[in-house]
Amino acid sequence: MDTLYKRALRLEILLLGYNAVEAVVSLVAGALADSIALTGFGLDSVVESLSALVLIWRLRMHGRISEEEEERLERRAYRFVGATFLILGVYVAYESAAKIIRNEIPYPSIVGMVVAVLSMVVMPILGLAKYRLGKRMGLKSLVADAKETFFCAFLSAALLLGLLLNVMFGFWLADPIAALVIVVFLLREGWEMVFE
Repeated sequence: MDTLYKRALRLEILLLGYNAVEAVVSLVAGALADSIALTGFGLDSVVESLSALVLIWRLRMHGRISEEEEERLERRAYRFVGATFLILGVYVAYESAAKIIRNEIPYPSIVGMVVAVLSMVVMPILGLAKYRLGKRMGLKSLVADAKETFFCAFLSAALLLGLLLNVMFGFWLADPIAALVIVVFLLREGWEMVFE
């Protein structure tokens, strides 16, 4: 395995570890605060972890299979990442609408705000490294995964805004509205990747 593939593999393993911790913390904090935005963020971390696992598998196969098989594997990995976006988008849309209809008011979550701020710092750094490496290697799946990582930074900002508006002004609708903003981007990106 050449140096670029090893570097990409290390980045994916680092991302997997970070996302696993982020997912657990966000899902627990989301459940405690009854926050769909925080829960959706945690689920996005689960999806990113799945995506990282697919990329780790794909990168480890480099040099072990034929070039044609590698291209086929690349296309499948890329579409899988897109499908995870679509699944997550549908779930978060449903839960957001249900929260609004039932007037389910989320509780403040300091832990959620800390996770969001941390993710706003970490994700752009990892995303940029993966994007540059993916472009250099000509790997669409790694570039797509990098976009998902950038997207996580955007989700972090939307999450933080929703949580802050709820805490500071009691605007509880900010939580499901932030989640619905997240949904628009999830569905658009997923659609482009799956049906490209």
